[in-house]
Amino acid sequence: MTPSVTDGPVPKGRSRRNFAGTRPVMADVARLAGVSKQTVSRVLNDHPAVRPETREAVLDAMRTLGYRPSRSARSLASGRTRMLGVISFDAARYGPASILTAINTAAQEAGYLVSSIALDTADHDTVVEAVNRLSAEGADGVIAIAPQLWVGRALAETTDLGTPLVVLENSLDDSTPLVTGDSRTGARKATEHLLGLGHATVWHIAGPTGWTSADHRLGAWQATLRAAGAAVPAPLVGDWSADSGYELGRRLARRPEVTAVFASNDQMALGLLHALHESGRSVPGDVSVVGYDDIPEAAHFLPPLTTVRTDFAEIGTRSLRLLLDRIDGPGERPRVDTLVPVDLVVRASSGPAPAR
Repeated sequence: MTPSVTDGPVPKGRSRRNFAGTRPVMADVARLAGVSKQTVSRVLNDHPAVRPETREAVLDAMRTLGYRPSRSARSLASGRTRMLGVISFDAARYGPASILTAINTAAQEAGYLVSSIALDTADHDTVVEAVNRLSAEGADGVIAIAPQLWVGRALAETTDLGTPLVVLENSLDDSTPLVTGDSRTGARKATEHLLGLGHATVWHIAGPTGWTSADHRLGAWQATLRAAGAAVPAPLVGDWSADSGYELGRRLARRPEVTAVFASNDQMALGLLHALHESGRSVPGDVSVVGYDDIPEAAHFLPPLTTVRTDFAEIGTRSLRLLLDRIDGPGERPRVDTLVPVDLVVRASSGPAPAR
């Protein structure tokens, strides 16, 4: 006689088998708990219309049988794939990579898998194709790390696909949620810090034109100088790399009037430090330097870098929460703008203006 699922103890580390000798399925759980398969499905999906004692009976049956619900079974029961899509650009840089790691961690904790598409180019057709692909794969929602303005414009054309969308960096329309670090406040803090040290003005190595964070930092730097009645030097535009910071730093090092520089990211600040050292100008004795992002290596630069800390993990986590909120409560709603606060971290690369 074939034993029932309730016969005998379950060996530690092993699951019971059902009547056919295969791994237990939802029907086995329902049978052991004395409920319907629909009730088991409701428990799996945390449906509120299940009495606590019934929920506990189903969970106890799952533990007894060693039942593990398949993702496909849960998808059929809930109408969701439990898969989220992420589109990223320049994913090798510290910021986007840290955000992606945080999204993956938060998604896993929420019971979702993440399908990521890292794009080398950010042209219109490539962006639209990426969103279409994730939608076709059944993504319950999509997070787009969209640092460039033209990426935002391309994404705006995909919002009618019916897939919930959250965007990092760029605002698209009146309904798509936006999550970003507070670049304007960060740049203001960096500039005010240097002015407060007695520097007559602050020079700026900006990020690439058309990148939202670079444009916001550039604008806030200019506005802060004007508000203080300081001269506004022409910005030098880099490409986020240490190499560009070095090349632009060599130009700044030849100008004796330069005593303070704010770089739009830490990598360009690193190149600037190299150029200043090579030219014989001491930091912070001759020139003070402030970066942006607070990458893990910033505290080990020579000298340790004063910088603006961006909490990339918080940006990733908040974007995931916003997306899940959109998935759980679809429909028209006003856009939610989430500005993640930033902090100025003062280290040895900034100091009082040199005596004239």
